[in-house]
Amino acid sequence: MHDYAAIRRLIPHAHPILLVDRVLEIQPYEQIVTSKNVTGSEPCYAGLADDLGSRAFSYPPSLLMESWGQGGAILWMERIKAQGQERSGSLFLAATRDVRLHRAVLPGDTLRHVVRIDQYVADCVLLSGESWVGDELVAEVGSAIAVMRPAESIAWEA
Repeated sequence: MHDYAAIRRLIPHAHPILLVDRVLEIQPYEQIVTSKNVTGSEPCYAGLADDLGSRAFSYPPSLLMESWGQGGAILWMERIKAQGQERSGSLFLAATRDVRLHRAVLPGDTLRHVVRIDQYVADCVLLSGESWVGDELVAEVGSAIAVMRPAESIAWEA
């Protein structure tokens, strides 16, 4: 469906925070399935000591949720593009609720995220879905909200 280069053109994320490698399936406006290969060379593992156990290399839940949310961003941007519009701001995964983590994700795992957009509301979307490694459910998201805000309304501190 979409390879890495197409994803980079579609959403405003870049290395090291672009956390989607490929779009596997898309049902326009409704659902997307993406993949993310977790490797030992992820920036989150930099500086970890060599003598740590496997648990130290669990992929951070915040990055798992960011990767999942970027699938929703891709689906949302596809809708905007299909309507002949352009993105008018920065995208944020603002909140998640009812998140259940079932097992750690480790280097070597390939995440498969299923993201549904349950509702479009102006410059927000309501999402739900899950993440898998193979046939094993690793995370569930009961609900989430993503927002688009004009760049000039965002206060960045140095």
